[in-house]
Amino acid sequence: MLTAINPKLPMRDKTITKNFYLTQLNFKLHGEYDDYLIVGKDSVEIHFFEYKTLKPKENYGQVYIRTDDIENLYQSLLDTNTTIHPNGKLQHKPWGQIEFSLLDPDNNLLTFGQKN
Repeated sequence: MLTAINPKLPMRDKTITKNFYLTQLNFKLHGEYDDYLIVGKDSVEIHFFEYKTLKPKENYGQVYIRTDDIENLYQSLLDTNTTIHPNGKLQHKPWGQIEFSLLDPDNNLLTFGQKN
């Protein structure tokens, strides 16, 4: 039986990735190893593997994260000056979701959504 999904995304620099997720997104550190990082918040956990030669503009890593309080989450990120993707401002989508998106330091796209 399946119980959870934990995406694995590439990172070039563990210190930069850790700082972004812990400081900007208020995640907690769940594990840190030589070339591996695990962060989490509430019931979401994201794993990162080191990929030093990653070219961010060629990275298509994406995660869709569901939330039950999207407006407060969005505002809290604006309050901490977290950059929202220029095409990812908070909006109602035709597929019945309210969504916004941002990019992490390695160009992994994080989309947050709540059922409309």
